[in-house]
Amino acid sequence: MSPPNSPRLDSFRVGERAYWPEGNGKATTLDLVGRAAKVEGLNCVDLDFPDHLEGFDDKDLVARMGDLGVSLNGYAMRYYDDDAYRLGAFTHPDPKIRRAAIDLTNRELDSLSRAGGKLMTQWMGQDGFDYSFQADYRRLWGQTIEAMREAANHNPDVDVSIEYKPNEPRSFSLMPDVATTLLEIRDIDRPNLGVTLDFSHVLFADEMPAYAAALVSKYSRLLGVHLNDGYGKRDDGWMVGAVQPIQTLELIYALNDAGYEGAIYFDTFPDTAGMDPVAECAGNIATVAALRKAAAKLKHDAAQRRAIEAQDAVTAQAIVRSALYGS
Repeated sequence: MSPPNSPRLDSFRVGERAYWPEGNGKATTLDLVGRAAKVEGLNCVDLDFPDHLEGFDDKDLVARMGDLGVSLNGYAMRYYDDDAYRLGAFTHPDPKIRRAAIDLTNRELDSLSRAGGKLMTQWMGQDGFDYSFQADYRRLWGQTIEAMREAANHNPDVDVSIEYKPNEPRSFSLMPDVATTLLEIRDIDRPNLGVTLDFSHVLFADEMPAYAAALVSKYSRLLGVHLNDGYGKRDDGWMVGAVQPIQTLELIYALNDAGYEGAIYFDTFPDTAGMDPVAECAGNIATVAALRKAAAKLKHDAAQRRAIEAQDAVTAQAIVRSALYGS
């Protein structure tokens, strides 16, 4: 059985005017899924809510995706398309706007359940602050806990996975790193919560991806993995393994150690450089397949385990080099 591989669906908008001239250059969600289905090894997608559901019945959309050979991995909640949430979604100073954000989240959970999905990815990019003396930090923290607890309670059968990021669009995010996210999950205290690790976000947070995965698997649940790459200065979203192949390999090694069986979501941006999104996504899948093989070699290498136990970086890197490059 092929491992679940899911793309950033909007990546397939590259060149949409030329690719779908009959639709006035504007692709529908099913158009994007159909283009994504051309990628060998791609077998599921995540839908942004409410964007990708507009104009579709949720159950019908998933059924039509199935006709294309693509299943639903889950939903990703999106608030940033609405200017009303510029000062926050769950932490907006206006209680009516906070309530609207929570109600929108509950509608997403209802739609996801109807569609047969079990995973909601929550990135709270609008919830943060920009200036000193702008925010009552304890109040923002409490509002986030209250709203996330309501979301978790709304449908306990759906997993709610928090995706953290240091900043952008706000100068400071309320959930900027793995430790703060785990602290929040402890305070929310609901069993259907967990964490989504985005490789570029983790680098951006100045963290080691495999270490972050180890902490999540120890103190919470690792519910999602977004693979991409970058230079750690921003959310680059480059092709998998293009910049940090060794750190990517170690993350996959850690995922195996943690027993992670969820989807690998390729949160990459071929649109930045105008790449062919089908070829770019196929390249990501091929890279992960190669890294999985290397990680499998390392898993059964007693010398590698001894090197790690001794913190012998020279020996460990030599063994990794052999597993990855064959020499």
